[in-house]
Amino acid sequence: MLDLELLRSFVSVVDTGGFTRAGERVHRTQSTVSQQIRRLEETLGYPLLHRNGKQATPTEHGERLLSYSRRLLALEQEARHVLAQPTGDGVIRLGIPEDFAAYRLAELLSDFARSRPGLRLDVRCGLSVTMRRALERGELDLGLYKREAGHGDAFAAWPERLQWVTSRKHPIDFDRDPLPLVMSEPGCLYRNRMIHTMESAGRAWHIAYTSPNLPGIQAAVSVGLGVSILPTVAILPEHRVLKRSEGFPTVTNTEVALLLAPDASPSTRRLAEMLADFCSKNDPRKAA
Repeated sequence: MLDLELLRSFVSVVDTGGFTRAGERVHRTQSTVSQQIRRLEETLGYPLLHRNGKQATPTEHGERLLSYSRRLLALEQEARHVLAQPTGDGVIRLGIPEDFAAYRLAELLSDFARSRPGLRLDVRCGLSVTMRRALERGELDLGLYKREAGHGDAFAAWPERLQWVTSRKHPIDFDRDPLPLVMSEPGCLYRNRMIHTMESAGRAWHIAYTSPNLPGIQAAVSVGLGVSILPTVAILPEHRVLKRSEGFPTVTNTEVALLLAPDASPSTRRLAEMLADFCSKNDPRKAA
């Protein structure tokens, strides 16, 4: 079993770049911190730090351990917080797609949190593939994410409406060969859809712009760097929807799914019901 105190000292050394400053952070002497790191290395069986005088940098094994250490320490802090408030509603860890975070969902979450003063709401926003993996690892209690239609069970699911878009002011010349595409990083469902559609149509393409976040993709399309696929809720006034007659077929077979952890608390289940009602009332297929 990994000793959290040793992990805390290890993270501090990496963050500060040396043993002396790490000792000041964890209120230990430099020699004590050095001994703790050696104990951790002996426990794991490999070196975690490159030592160069007063400087210390993580080895390859150290880099791999670092992210796990941060997560374990964060979970410990969360557990302490929850146990210190036994009469509260606990913590709800929710994962949502980025375009939903930019939509009206934030207001619903704010109202829900205010109605439960004893509840701590921990919301993560990012790629759907990241949300799915976090749910599988037990790091989330509730997740709303994009996926292939009908891909497994869900608390609720809604078919999604996606559109090809270009810039209204600086539209792309569709005769360009290859066609420039704007997309998210690998793992994004829309990225895979774009590439598959272009390949199926026999069209040459290239990635003109890659962004890890929705605003970057929206901006790149707005200024004419390329075409992209966006859900209806994320299309801006600066965008123009492309039609089948222009050579861009309808994008189908994706959905928004709401998944709930098996051991979800009553508060988490109540939030799931509110999210399901929200998504049903704001079904993007009803948008013009």
